[in-house]
Amino acid sequence: MALTGLEIFKLLPKTNCKKCGMPTCLAFAMQLAQKRAKLDDCPDVSDQAKEVLATAAAPPMRQVKFGSGDNQVTTGRETVLFRHEEKFYSPTVLAVTVSDKLAGDDLKKRIEAINALQFDRVGLHIAVSAIAVTNESGSADAFAAAAAAVKADSSLAMILVSDSPEAVEAAVAKTADVVPLIAGAKADMAEAMAKIAKENKCPLVARADSIEALADLSEKIKAAGVEDIVLSLEGMNLRDQMYNQTRLRVLSLKKVFRPLGYPTLSLVTEGDSDQQNTAGIALACKYSGIVVLDTAEPYALLTILTAVMNVYSDPQKPIQVEPKVYTIGEPDENSPVMFTTNFSLTYYTVESDVEASRIPSYVLVVDTEGTSVLTAYSGDKLNEKTVADAIIKNNVESLVKHRKLIIPGYVAVMSGKLEEATSWEVLVGPRESSMLPKYLQEVWQN
Repeated sequence: MALTGLEIFKLLPKTNCKKCGMPTCLAFAMQLAQKRAKLDDCPDVSDQAKEVLATAAAPPMRQVKFGSGDNQVTTGRETVLFRHEEKFYSPTVLAVTVSDKLAGDDLKKRIEAINALQFDRVGLHIAVSAIAVTNESGSADAFAAAAAAVKADSSLAMILVSDSPEAVEAAVAKTADVVPLIAGAKADMAEAMAKIAKENKCPLVARADSIEALADLSEKIKAAGVEDIVLSLEGMNLRDQMYNQTRLRVLSLKKVFRPLGYPTLSLVTEGDSDQQNTAGIALACKYSGIVVLDTAEPYALLTILTAVMNVYSDPQKPIQVEPKVYTIGEPDENSPVMFTTNFSLTYYTVESDVEASRIPSYVLVVDTEGTSVLTAYSGDKLNEKTVADAIIKNNVESLVKHRKLIIPGYVAVMSGKLEEATSWEVLVGPRESSMLPKYLQEVWQN
C-alpha cells in the first residue's frame, strides 16, 4: 500500500531547506503522497529512505509498451478515474485477431485487411494498432508460422494469444525482436510463461477469472522477474467485465494496490460484428487498455476508434485545425470567401457542406484557440480584429478580385464593425452550416 504523507515525512531529512521547491519537508511529503511531486526533487534524502519511498513515488499504474519502432504502442500509467479530473494518457489499443489455422493466401488477405483498418476523422489519423495471433490450431509450429507471417507482412504491434508455453516459445523465437505482448499466463503455466517473457524481454498478460486471482498471479509473475504485466479477466459477460474493470481501476488508482496496478486487456471474440462493436466501445470507455476483436469489419472498428479518440482527447484542449486559408475544389478570383473558426468539428462540418454545394470556395480559418463560432464570439476570441488580422496574415486579398466576405449567420451582429475593420462587403450567411449549399447556389451565384 502507498505511504501516507506523515509516513513519508518521517523518512525525509526534515531540514526544511526548500531545495525541492516546497516551503517545508511536510509540504513536500504531502505532495509526494498525492503523486504531485517527484522523489528526485529532494537532493538530501538518504539511500535507505529512497528505497522505501520509491514505492510511494511510483505511478499507481505501470506503463507497458510492446511492438517496435514507430509502431510501438503504450498502455497504462493512467492517473485518474474520470477524464475531467485531468485527462487519460494512453488511448485504448485496438487489436484484431489472426488465427493460426489460416495459411497461404487466406492468411495474407487477413493481414492485409487488418493493415487497411486506417481512417481519417476530423483531421486526425486513427487506426488499429496491433494484430493478435491466436493459437486456435493448438500446434506450436502453426502458431510460430502465423506469427512469422504477421511479422513479415505487417508493421503493427503483435500480441501472441496462447495458453501453451511451447507454442509461445516457438512464436517468440521468430518475433522477439519486435517485442510481442504474450497473452498469456494462467496460474498453472505462470512460471513457464514468465520464464519466456523474462528471457525475451517481452511483456506478459496475467489471465484469471477473478480480481483476487489476478492479484495473486501478478505477484507470482513479478516474483519471477517480469515487471511489465497486463491483466486480463476471463469467463465473464459484458456486464461483469465492465463492473470488474471499474473495480480494478479503483483498486489500482485510489487504493494504490500494487498487485493490480497494471493496464488491462479484454478479449472480445464472441458474437457478430455488431455485438463485438458494442462490447468494444463499452470496454474502451470502461478502462480496458487493450481490446482484442475478432471482427475486421471497417464500420465496426471505425466506431470504436472514434469512441476512443473522443474519450482520450484532452478535455481542456479542443481538437484544432491549422488556421489558414483552405481551398475547396479549384476556386478562382471570382470564388466566394467565407470564414469559420479552427475548432476541428466546426471546420470539417463547413468543409463538407461547402463541398456539397459543388461551388469552389475559399474558407478562411480564424484562430480561436479551438473554440466554436458562438463560443469564440462570446469569449471575445472571434471579433472584427481577429478576422481582419487573419485576412491580412493569409493575404486573402490576393486570392480574389471582389471584396465580399461571407460570415456565419450566428455572428451577424459583428457585420458592421467587420466592414469598418476590413473595408470588405460583409454578407451574412446562414446560421446552420447545412444551409450553405443552398445559400451558395442561390444567393452567391445571383
